[in-house]
Amino acid sequence: MRVFEESSQGWFWSVDADGRIVYLSEDVARLIGSTVADLAGQRLSDLFVAADEDKSGRRNLPFVLTKRSPFNGMTLRSAREDVDRQWVVSGAPVTGRSGEYLGFRGSAIDITDQRRSSQQASRMAEYDALTGLPNRRRMEDCLDRLLDGVEHHRRPCTIMLIDLDRFKQVNDTLGHPAGDALLRQVADRLVRIVGDRERIFRLGGDEFQVALPECSDKEKVETLAADIIHALSQPYSIDGSRCIIGASIGIAASPDDGTSRVGLIRNADLALYGAKTDGRGRYRFFSTELLASAEEKRALEEDLRDALIRDQMRLVYQPIVQCHSGRITGVEALMRWDHPDKGSISPAVFIPIAEEAGLVGRLGDWALRQACEDAAKWPEHVRVAVNVSPTQFGDGTLPTTIVSALATSGLPADRLELEITEGVFLGDTAASEHMFATLKKIGVRLALDDFGTGYSSLGYLRSAPFDKIKIDQTFVREATLPGSRNSAIIAAIVALAEALGMDTTAEGIEYLDQLALIRRLGVSHVQGWVYSKALTSDELRARLDDGRWAIEPSGPSMQRSARQSVYRKAGVLHGNAYRSGIIRNLSESGALIDGIGGIPEKSLVIVDLGDGQLTYARVARSRSNQLGVHFDTPLVDDGAGTLCTRRRISAYAIASLGLPKPGEADRVIGGGEQGDALKEVARRLGLTPALTIARQTAEEFSDLPATFRELSGKYLESIAGDEHACEAAQTVLTQHFLPRFGQRSAEGPNWNDVGAFVAALDPVNSPGLTDEDVGQLRKLTARMWSLAVDMKLVDPGAVPVGGEQIFGRRSQGYALISCADGRELLNAARTSPNRQLKYIMALLMLTGARTGEILTMRWDDLALDEASWRVPLPNGSGTRDIKLPAAAIALLSALPRLGDCPFVLPNLSTRKPYRTLTQSWEVVKTRAKLTALDLDDLRDCNFGEREWHEQLSPMIEN
Repeated sequence: MRVFEESSQGWFWSVDADGRIVYLSEDVARLIGSTVADLAGQRLSDLFVAADEDKSGRRNLPFVLTKRSPFNGMTLRSAREDVDRQWVVSGAPVTGRSGEYLGFRGSAIDITDQRRSSQQASRMAEYDALTGLPNRRRMEDCLDRLLDGVEHHRRPCTIMLIDLDRFKQVNDTLGHPAGDALLRQVADRLVRIVGDRERIFRLGGDEFQVALPECSDKEKVETLAADIIHALSQPYSIDGSRCIIGASIGIAASPDDGTSRVGLIRNADLALYGAKTDGRGRYRFFSTELLASAEEKRALEEDLRDALIRDQMRLVYQPIVQCHSGRITGVEALMRWDHPDKGSISPAVFIPIAEEAGLVGRLGDWALRQACEDAAKWPEHVRVAVNVSPTQFGDGTLPTTIVSALATSGLPADRLELEITEGVFLGDTAASEHMFATLKKIGVRLALDDFGTGYSSLGYLRSAPFDKIKIDQTFVREATLPGSRNSAIIAAIVALAEALGMDTTAEGIEYLDQLALIRRLGVSHVQGWVYSKALTSDELRARLDDGRWAIEPSGPSMQRSARQSVYRKAGVLHGNAYRSGIIRNLSESGALIDGIGGIPEKSLVIVDLGDGQLTYARVARSRSNQLGVHFDTPLVDDGAGTLCTRRRISAYAIASLGLPKPGEADRVIGGGEQGDALKEVARRLGLTPALTIARQTAEEFSDLPATFRELSGKYLESIAGDEHACEAAQTVLTQHFLPRFGQRSAEGPNWNDVGAFVAALDPVNSPGLTDEDVGQLRKLTARMWSLAVDMKLVDPGAVPVGGEQIFGRRSQGYALISCADGRELLNAARTSPNRQLKYIMALLMLTGARTGEILTMRWDDLALDEASWRVPLPNGSGTRDIKLPAAAIALLSALPRLGDCPFVLPNLSTRKPYRTLTQSWEVVKTRAKLTALDLDDLRDCNFGEREWHEQLSPMIEN
C-alpha cells in the first residue's frame, strides 16, 4: 500500500461518521495545494466534487456517504478550479465490533492522463488535422442539434456549402504540400470573416461548410457569402509562388429548404451545383427549380443509359473547308440525341451527364464506329474527325477499338482524324506518350482540339505527334470587335503551328468579317455556319457526289454582340420615375425596349431586368414609344443560354426603396429633383457608373458616393509617395477590411457597422489578427473616415456608433508625433540628398494634410494672405479649405518658386511631383530610430505653434 501511494498512481482515504477526514495520502494533499495536517477534520465532500465525465450513475459524494453503502467507479475532481486532476474513487463503510457505523474507507486511482488522452482522441475524431476546423462528423452532430425540433419551434438555420474553384490546378502544378498550405490559409480567412471557428467545417478535400444558427435574414447571408467569395479569391502566397483560386457557394435555410440534416445538405448541394453551372465564383440560394432540374437530370441519365440500345443516338457532320479555295477537305462528327418525349437534346446538356455517369466511353466507341462506317461511303479525299475524350484516351482498349472500326468499315486509317483535348496531358506522361506512339503506328491523324483553353503548358507539343491544331471558337468569337486582342492570339497560334509543320482549323466562324480576318491571319482551314450547318450522312453524301464540292460562304457581313429575340418585362428608372416596358431584343451590350418613350438620347438611366438585376445604361436611341439602350457593363451568359447582369442586388434593398417589379404600374420614386432621385437610388443600391460612362458625365456624377472599395483606392492615392505605407495599407485593407465592407456604400449608417467592427477588434477575439494588424486597421479606418468627411460623403458630426475612440485625426487609434520625435526626424532629414524632404515633412506636421496632397500642392491653390489652402477633393467634386497656421505661412513664404513650375515642392530634377519618397524616408526614420512610422503619420502631432518656433523651426532654417 505504501508503494502504491508513493507511485503517485493513487491514494487512500478514510473519514469518520460525520464525513470528516481521518486519513489522506500525502501525495493527494500536495496535489490540491495543502498538507495532511491542514486537511484533517475537513469534510471530504468539500474537497472533492463530481467530475463532468462521471458515468457512475450516482448522484454525488455526500449522497453516497449518507446512504452508507459501498460504491466504486465514481469520478471526482478537486473542488479547486486551478487543480486539473481527476480520480476514480471507491469506498466502503466501516463498522465497529458491535456494528456501530464508524465512517468510510476507500481508495482512488488517478485518471488525468487517460482523460486527456481520451479527450485528444475525441478531438482528433471530430476536428480536421490539417486546418483545425471541425470535421464532417462534428458537423453532422452540430446540425442535428440545431435542427432538432425545428418543425415545432420554427427556429431558422442557414448553411453554406463552399467549394473552391481551380483548387485542383494548384495540386497539379505545385504539388499536394502546396495544396495543404493553401487549405490552411483558406481556413484562416474563413475564420476571420465568419468569426466563430466552431461554425466552420471542413468536409474533406476542398469543401467547407458554414452553419448559421438562428439566422434567417437573407440580406445578411448574401453579404456574408459575397464577403467569403471576395476574400477567398484574393491571391495567396505559397512558398514564394502566387496562387489565385475562387469559391462557389450553395445556400439552404431551414425550415423552408428542409428540416433534416440530410435534406438541408442535399438542397445546399443543389444550390452549389447551380452556382457552378452559372459560371462559378458566385453564390446561389436553393430553389424548387433546382430540385426539379436535379430530378430532370436524374431522369435524363436513366434514359441516356438506354439511348444507344433504343437507337436514339445519331451523328451529323459539319464540313471543314480549305480557307482560300472553299473546297471541303473533311468533316467533324457531332453527336445528337433524339429523345422520344423531349425531342432533340443538345450535347451541351447530355455530354456532362454522360461524363458524370461514366457513359462517355460507351458513347465515344459507338461514335467512332458509326463515323468510320459512314465515311467509308464518301469520296476518298474527305476525312472524318471524331472527338476522343480523356476517358477514352486513358483507356488501353482505344487502339483496339480503332483498329476494329477501321477493319469493319474498310476506311483507310489516314482518313480518320482523332480530335484530342489538352486534358489528356494531365495524366500519366509516359502512358500518354505510349498511346500517341501506338495511334501513329495505326496511321490515323491527330488534331489538338480546343487549343489554349485547357492545360497551360506547351511542352507537350514537342513530343505529341499532332497533324493539326484547332483554334477554339472562344478566340474566334469577338475577334473582329473593337478592342479585342483575340486576333493577336490567333496569329500567334498560326505561327506556332507553321513552325511545327501543322495545319490549323478555326472553329465557330459565323460572320463574313470573321472569315476575312481568319484568311488574313493565315489559318489553313475553317469550320462554322458561314460555310454550312451540320448535315446528316445522306445529305453530305448527296452533295459530295461529284467529288469536288466547293462551298460559297454566306451569312451576316459583320459581327456584333449576339442578340436574342425575347419577350421580357423590364423597368427603366429615369430621374425620379420608374416606367415598365417590354424587351424585344437583348444582347450583351444593349437592348431594345418597347412601351417607353420620351426619354432624351444620351440620358443616363437604370435598367431593371428583374430578379435583382439592375444596371446603368445610356439611351442610344429614343423614338415615339421605343428605347435603344447601351449597357454600362456588358451582360454575361448565366450558363443556361440566358443573359444576366454580373451581380444581383438583394430583394431587401430593392423593397426598401419602394421600387416596383418590371411590368407593374409606373410610379414616382422619392422626391426632390429628378437627377438627385436617380443618384439616391444608385447610392442605396450600391450602383456606380463604370469609367466609360463616368467620364461622359463627370460633372453630373462627380459627387456620387463611393463604395468602401473605391474609398480605399482614394485613400491609397492620398498617401502616394510612401510605397511602404501604401503596401502595408493595401495588405491590411484587402485581407481584413474589404472582404467585409468592400461593396457597401461609403456613406451614412454603414459607418456604424465599420465602427462596431473596428472597436471590437483585438487579437484575442479576432483569430488571425496580430496587434500590428489591429493597430493598422484602427489607423486606416480613422483616416478613411477623415477622407469621407472631406469628400462630403458623411456628416462630420455623426461619429459612427462604437467608433468614438477611433475616428478623427486626433484619435486614440494610433500614436501621435511628439515634439521630440519631430526634432529627431527633421534633424535626420537635414543631411538627406533629397533637399525637398524636410519641407515636405514640415508641412505634413503643420497642416495635417495627406502626403499626396502635399506632393501635388500648387501655388495657385494657396492664398497666403488669407492663410488658406484650397485642396482638390479626391473625387473631383470640389475643394476643401485648410486653414494654414502662421508657421506654415512663414515656411511657404520662404520657399522659392521654380520658374513656371506650378508645384510648390516638386522633384528638382523633373519639375514634377515626386512619385515616391520611400527610399529617402526610410533613411530618415532609421536615423531617427523611429522605424515604425509611416510618412503619413507625420500629420498627427501633439505640439503647438510655440513649440514649433522654439524647437523645430531651427531644424528647417539651418
